[in-house]
Amino acid sequence: MMSTDKEMSTKYDPTAVEAGRYQWWIDQGLFKPSGDKKAHPYSIVIPPPNVTGKLHLGHAWDTTLQDMIIRQKRMQGYDVLWLPGMDHAGIATQAKVEARLRKQGVSRYDLGREKFVQQVWDWKDEYADIIHKQWAKMGISVDYDRERFTLDKGLNEAVRKVFVDLYNKGLIYRGTYIINWDPQARTALSDIEVIHKDDKGAFYHVKYPFTDGTKFNGKDYIEIATTRPETMFGDEAVAVNPHDERYKDLVGKHVRVPLVDREIEIIADDYVTPDFGTGMVKITPAHDPNDFKVGKRHNLPELNTMNEDASMNENAGKYEGMDRFEARKAIVKDLEDQGYMLKVDPIVHSVGHSERTGVQVEARLSTQWFVKMKPLAEAALKNQETDDRVNFIPGRFEHTFTQWMENIHDWVISRQLWWGHRIPAWYNKKTGEVYVGMEAPQDAENWEQDKDVLDTWFSSALWPFSTMGWPDTDSADFKRYFPTNTLVTGYDIIFFWVSRMIFQSLEFTGKAPFKNVLLHGLIRDEQGRKMSKSLGNGIDPMDVIKKYGVDALRWFLITGSTPGQDIRFSYTKMDAAWNFINKIWNASRYVIMNLGDMTAPVLPDKSKWDLADRWILSRLNATVKQVNAQFEKFEFGEAGRALYNFIWNDFCDWYIEMTKEKLTNGSEEEKANTKNILGYVLDQILKLMHPIMPFVTEKLWQSMPHDGKSIMVSQYPVAHDEFDDNAATEQMNHLIELITAVRNIRNQANAPMSKPVDLIIKVENEHLAEIFKENKDYIDRFCHPENLIIGTNVETPKLALSGILTGAEVDIPMAELVDLDEERARMKKEIANLEKEVQRSAKKLGNENFVKNAPERVVEEERTKAKEWQQKLDAAKDRLTSLQDA
Repeated sequence: MMSTDKEMSTKYDPTAVEAGRYQWWIDQGLFKPSGDKKAHPYSIVIPPPNVTGKLHLGHAWDTTLQDMIIRQKRMQGYDVLWLPGMDHAGIATQAKVEARLRKQGVSRYDLGREKFVQQVWDWKDEYADIIHKQWAKMGISVDYDRERFTLDKGLNEAVRKVFVDLYNKGLIYRGTYIINWDPQARTALSDIEVIHKDDKGAFYHVKYPFTDGTKFNGKDYIEIATTRPETMFGDEAVAVNPHDERYKDLVGKHVRVPLVDREIEIIADDYVTPDFGTGMVKITPAHDPNDFKVGKRHNLPELNTMNEDASMNENAGKYEGMDRFEARKAIVKDLEDQGYMLKVDPIVHSVGHSERTGVQVEARLSTQWFVKMKPLAEAALKNQETDDRVNFIPGRFEHTFTQWMENIHDWVISRQLWWGHRIPAWYNKKTGEVYVGMEAPQDAENWEQDKDVLDTWFSSALWPFSTMGWPDTDSADFKRYFPTNTLVTGYDIIFFWVSRMIFQSLEFTGKAPFKNVLLHGLIRDEQGRKMSKSLGNGIDPMDVIKKYGVDALRWFLITGSTPGQDIRFSYTKMDAAWNFINKIWNASRYVIMNLGDMTAPVLPDKSKWDLADRWILSRLNATVKQVNAQFEKFEFGEAGRALYNFIWNDFCDWYIEMTKEKLTNGSEEEKANTKNILGYVLDQILKLMHPIMPFVTEKLWQSMPHDGKSIMVSQYPVAHDEFDDNAATEQMNHLIELITAVRNIRNQANAPMSKPVDLIIKVENEHLAEIFKENKDYIDRFCHPENLIIGTNVETPKLALSGILTGAEVDIPMAELVDLDEERARMKKEIANLEKEVQRSAKKLGNENFVKNAPERVVEEERTKAKEWQQKLDAAKDRLTSLQDA
C-alpha cells in the first residue's frame, strides 16, 4: 500500500480493492494500541469463537459490530485495544474429534488420554488457522500480539486460582446429586446445556401388586403410570400426598416392583400432586431430580440402573448390557406378557437433549463439583443498583439477566471429558483425603488428580480479566484496559456467558467486567428460519465475500437490524449493498479525477462558498452529528441510513451535479474552491464510512490527495458549528423540490430536458419568491426554462401540467401535450396520496405516547411535515377545481 495508490478501475472490484490491504495494515502495526498515555483507553475482548469449526454468518455479524466500534474509537483518538482469542470449547470440540475418530473406527479409549488430547490439539491448530484466515477476510482490526486461548498457560493459572479461592471460601463443593448426563459424551451437563424438544412417547400404566394380600378398590394392586419403564428397577418407594384421603390407609403398605422380586413401601410426601394422574407416583431417587429430593427426606436408597453410556447395568437383571431404549421395548413386552401392563397411552412430551451431541439426556445420580451460586448471584444483582452496573443494550435484556440470577441453581462445573482444564483436586490414594491447590501435593506419588475437567464456561467466565494478565493485578494491560468498555455478543448466551462473566469478575476483581453489553439477535434465512445443517439453509460468509466483497457484507449486517433483533439474510439486499459501494466508487472516481495535483483538500474562506457549497457542508455537519449520536447509542442501522441518504442523495445526486458547471466554465478561483470543497466532503465521507467499509474507504482515501499514513488512524469527523446553515438548507430544499417536480412533469409529458419550456411558479409569499429569483441560475441550469415567471399573483394556465411544492405550485403550459382527463386523473391520484400523508401525520401527532416520549426535535419535525402536507393538499384540491372548470 502506497500513498500514491491512484489507479482506479471504472467499476468497483472488491477482489482488487481487498488484495494485500489487510496484511499492509498488520505490517504497519495499525491494529495495536497507540500507547498514548494521555488518551482515554477503550477496550473490547472478542467473544472467543469455538475451535469446533469454521466461522458462520453470526460470527461475521458479531465481529463486524465490534470492528466498527473499535475503528471509530481508534479514529477518535482513543488508546484502543481489541483483544482476540479462541475457546477450547470442551465438550463441543471433543465431540467433533470423537466423531472424526469414529469414522476411522477408533474411540478415545483406544488411544488413551494423552494421545487423544494430542489429536484434539491437532484439530485446534487446524481450525484456528482457518479462523485466522476468516478474520483476515472480514477485516477485523484485532491486536494479534495479545491473542489468547482458553487453555494457554496464563489462563490456566487464572482458572486454577479461581477454583482454589472459591473452594477455600466454601463456594465450590463436591457432592453426589442428580445431574444432567450426556450418555454419548459421557459427561455431566449444566441445566442450560440441555435443550428440550417434543418427542413421541407414552404413559405406561403398570400394576404394582401388594405383597400382603391387601385389596384396594377391589384389586390386589395399585396403578402406576410412567414414561420410562426402564428406570423401574431403581424404584425405592411409591408416594402419595399425605392429605389425599383416598390413600391414607395405604401409607406404610408394601408393593412389589414388577419383573423383579423386590418390595418397596408406600410413603406420604407433599411433593405428590393429588389431582395429577392417579395421585400415586413411583420414586426413583437415582434417576429423577425430584425423586432424589424425596428420597433424601425419607432416607431411601439410591439405586442406579444405568452405565455411563446409558446401557443397563447389573441392577437391571436380565436386561443388563442392553441400550436404554432397546431395554424399554423388551421391558414393555415382558410387562404385557406377564400381565402387568394395564394400558399404553401415546403422548408427545418435552424431553431434554444434549446441546452438543443431540442425544437424549439422562437424569443420573453422580458425584460432581458444584459452584454455590446464591451469594455470587446476589452480589451481581446488588451491583446493578450501583454506578458500576452493566448497561444492557437493549435494556429489556437486563430483565432476562435478573430473572435468571434470581432463580439460579448451583452450577455443576465438572465434566467427564479429557479436553479441558483439569480440576485442581487430588485424592490421597490411602486415606481418600481431598486436597485442592494451585499445584500438586509435594508427595505427588501418594495422590491421584481428579480425572475430570472443568466446564468450558468456567474458563470463559474469566475471559475479560484473565486475558489482561490477571491474577497479576500489576499487569500493564490489566491496569490500563480492565474493565473493558463494551461486550458484543448474541442474546442467546446471556445465561451461558454474560451472566457468568459478571459474577466472576465482581468476585475476583471487585468490578463489573464491562460497562456495556450490546446484544444482537440471530441471522435467519429469507423465510425467517434459523440457519441449520438439518435445513440446509446455512450460508458461508466466505462465499458471500467472494461474490460481493467484505465491505458489502459488513454494510448489510450493520444496516439490516436494530439492537437485540434478528436479521434475515437477503441476496437482494446484498445486491443493493454492492450497488451502494459502486455508487461511492464512481462518485469518488469522478471527484479524484478532478482534484488535480493538490496535496490535500483545504476549505476556502467561507465568503467564497456559494449556495450549493453552504448547503452540502451544512448537510455534512448534520450527518456527522447524527452518525456520532447514533454510534454512541449503538444504533448503527440509523447511522447507516443517515450516511446512505447523505452520500447517495445529497452528495452524489445533487452536489456533484451542481459543481459540474463551475468545474467546466467557472473562473480559476471558482474551480479551485469547488475542487477543495469536493475533496473535503469526500474525505469526510470516507472517514465516516471507514469503520463500516474499511477496505474500499482505505483504497479511495489512498487514491485521493490526503495527509497521513492510513485512513484508519486519521481523525474521525467532528461537527463544526460554522458549517450549520439553516438558510442554505431551506433554499436548497425548495430548489431540489422544484427541480424534481419539473423533471417529473417532463418525464410524464415525454418532454426531454433539452427542450426549453415555459415555467410558471406561483408562490404563497415573497420570501419564497426571493429564494427562487436569487437562485435563478440553478433553475436555468437544471430546469431549462424558455420563459420563467415567479410571483404570488401569477395566473395559472388551465392547459398545463402542474407540480405541488411546499408553499408553491409549478406549472408548465403544454397545451398541445396535455390531456385534460389524464391531468385530472393524475391530480386526483396526487390528492389521494397527500390525504394519506395528512392522515398518517395526524394519527402520529394524536398519539400521546409519541408526543410525550419522542425527542422534542422529532415531534417538531412531524408538526412541520403535517403543516406542509396540508398546504400541499389544499393546493392540489384548488388545482383540481380549476381543471374541472376547464
